Amino acid sequence: MRAFDVPGVAVGIVKDGRLVFAKGYGVREYGKPERVDTDTLFQIGSNTKAFTAAALAIMVDEGKIGWDDRVIDYLPDFRLHDPYVTSEITVRDLLSHRSGLGTGAGDLMFYPETDFSRSEIIHGLRYLKPVSSFRSRYDYDNVLYIVAGEIITPVSGQNWEDFVEKRIFAPLQMGACAASYDRIKDRSNVASPHVVASGKLVPRPVENLRTIGPAGTINCNVNGMASWLRTQLSGGAAPDGSQLFAKSSAASVAA
Repeated sequence: MRAFDVPGVAVGIVKDGRLVFAKGYGVREYGKPERVDTDTLFQIGSNTKAFTAAALAIMVDEGKIGWDDRVIDYLPDFRLHDPYVTSEITVRDLLSHRSGLGTGAGDLMFYPETDFSRSEIIHGLRYLKPVSSFRSRYDYDNVLYIVAGEIITPVSGQNWEDFVEKRIFAPLQMGACAASYDRIKDRSNVASPHVVASGKLVPRPVENLRTIGPAGTINCNVNGMASWLRTQLSGGAAPDGSQLFAKSSAASVAA
């Protein structure tokens, strides 16, 4: 906590398929007495991306999509700056950070908090010029995970939020977790975001970046994340023994 200058954390340790330790430390908001515990919800940020990959893996297992299917076959209006990349980019490519877009390209379309819709952000991708050739270099991006999440809707009939909550949270007994901040059922035990300003730790309002859902909006507690971790370590097998996604997809989902 001192090293990262945070007022509170929750820690969980999974060993041999079991949660062997879980505990909260510190407070939910600097200057207030409410303590962090194992039920405290945190914004998990880009850890959300692994859930999006898992959602796609579930649909691959069901034969509804393929990792190497073209994106435009599911989202016909999808366009990138290069027509060749538009025609060839696959579901797998969306998750691999190798599209040719620069690091963080397009982030200003959703951050700070915006009223842009996902479809408007996806439309804007065609104006982003690449910084490298297709599949030649790794550059971390958020916007193509938005695209990845949008593939879920025409294939499953559910939006990304509903799919993740019903097909992942429910079987993993992550009921307190929410796909976005505005879906949290009980906000009585939620950690506040903080920044360091003028050398001091300062709480700040939640930025509800619901538009980027598949790239980073899940809120969860250490108990829920431990269940998720157990599933990762067991090659896609849920704690109740059911197979959430195929073992062959586990490495892709973890990444």
